Amino acid sequence: MPPPAHDRVAERLLRGLYSAVLYLLVPVTVYHLIWRGFRQVEYFQRWNERYAVYRDAPRTDDSIVWVHAVSVGEVNAIAPLVNVLLATRPDLRLLVTSITPTGSARVRGLWGARVDHVYLPYDLSGAVRRFLRHFQPRLALVVETELWPNLLFCCRDVDVPAYLVNARLSERSLRGYRALRPLVSRALRTLRCVAAQSEGDAARFVRLGADPACVRTLGNLKFDTPRDAESPAFAQAFAARNGRRRGWIAASTHVEEEAAVVAIHRRLRARWPDLLLLWAPRHPERFQAVAQQAVDAGWRVATRRLTQWPDAEDAVFVIDTLGELARFYGCAEVAFVGGSLQAVGGHNLLEPAAGGAAVVTGPHLHNFADIAQRLDAAGALRIGQDVDAVCDAVAALLADDDARSAMVDAGARLVQEGRGALARTLALVEPALPAAATGWRPDGA
Repeated sequence: MPPPAHDRVAERLLRGLYSAVLYLLVPVTVYHLIWRGFRQVEYFQRWNERYAVYRDAPRTDDSIVWVHAVSVGEVNAIAPLVNVLLATRPDLRLLVTSITPTGSARVRGLWGARVDHVYLPYDLSGAVRRFLRHFQPRLALVVETELWPNLLFCCRDVDVPAYLVNARLSERSLRGYRALRPLVSRALRTLRCVAAQSEGDAARFVRLGADPACVRTLGNLKFDTPRDAESPAFAQAFAARNGRRRGWIAASTHVEEEAAVVAIHRRLRARWPDLLLLWAPRHPERFQAVAQQAVDAGWRVATRRLTQWPDAEDAVFVIDTLGELARFYGCAEVAFVGGSLQAVGGHNLLEPAAGGAAVVTGPHLHNFADIAQRLDAAGALRIGQDVDAVCDAVAALLADDDARSAMVDAGARLVQEGRGALARTLALVEPALPAAATGWRPDGA
């Protein structure tokens, strides 16, 4: 609903100042795309979408539900909800936006032509309005922490109900919004609901300015991600080609963690000479670089794209594809999840727990504090404070089958017990979905 009269002037001033700054920074966005393009060529493509300039005609139907998921992690998180909507509401047309090329690739890998997909435009007021005019969504589902003020204000201005789903907000992110709090707090109050992952997330959104009456704790959709039914057969095929050797996986690693991975594997190989490292860098532009680092370390290296599988002589197997990490967790005994030995804040810890690996991480976990605490309390996570401690934790789990099995079982129980966010989120947004088309039935028949 529109803000009270006494607040409208303040809102206009804040929005105007924010938009003016963004327009002044447009050359920086172009530079950013060029800079990223030299590292990942996809950033040179589809610039028109970044500024909401489209070649096709505006949409005219009234059944578009728009989901925004910034990158791979958010796309994976919202996948259970999108899958339910595709199965039970075939009369709807889903538009899924992302910001990164890897997120775009994940959208296409999961749903292909079953959903529409473009990049979300920059938060320029004109671009956001063009985007909304072109697609005319009836409902907006924004995933996790994508708090773009113009996006939220413009949705309200054209009567598009917007929900923040699977919402999370770390203490660090809350502090980061301090300078923009007068604007962001107003933008938050345009939302129909903030569906938070945890009570802590909910409290932080209220502290940022969300209406307490519109904040609910529904749980984390990542718990509801179904395990791929083909994963066990995939793991068996991997083991057969690999000579059934033992292995650990370093997943979602960042560039500053790569030397640590090499050092850890070197120490582990001194104890287990035939141990295999499965290595999945977080960013595609690092695929070739980590393979070269492993070669420079003196190891024989295989990659998913080049050889498909490792053989009995390979010491390192680089997973240089997208969308397969969950399956490869089932091929390793222990998983180190990156983004945690540096102040990135960690990455998805539930996926390796669901995949059957014992999970080890570094100390920087502010993006997944609630999940890390729950896994730790359940005995399903080991946290190393530095590289040596992470190495010791991986080695201890490789050496102790009983401890490793107990961690895997504890992780599987926690994932199972945490399910339910999908049903609660669906119940929340269902009343706001476009009315069913004539002849639609709930079973999708």
